[in-house]
Amino acid sequence: MRKIVVLGSSNTDLVVRAQRMPEAGETIMGDKFVMAAGGKGANQAVAVARLGGDVQFIAKLGCDMFGDKAVEGYKAEGLDTSTILRDEYAASGVALITVDENAENCIVVAPGANNKLSCSDVDAMRSHIEGA
Repeated sequence: MRKIVVLGSSNTDLVVRAQRMPEAGETIMGDKFVMAAGGKGANQAVAVARLGGDVQFIAKLGCDMFGDKAVEGYKAEGLDTSTILRDEYAASGVALITVDENAENCIVVAPGANNKLSCSDVDAMRSHIEGA
């Protein structure tokens, strides 16, 4: 089986359940908090690995606790993380998600290091991409 390369985003989802969405300028109390791995690219890479694919993930994370936790999780899922880059100046991406009792959500994404993945970073991964 040939290697599958996923180039994409990695975020940590910070999810709060609440009875309703807050109005502008309003603070409300939430019920439950969950922190989970997310990001469209990361979700695709993990899905491929769970289906038995040989997957390599290309992404850029910050040098912070969210980046450390993400890499740890990707390794546990069987992803090749040798092409995950780290940015010492940008934070890892996060998504702040509020979910109400009707399962409606409101999401704000701070992409952080995801936006620092450059064309030269991708060019440096050419051999991995061409071999996929």
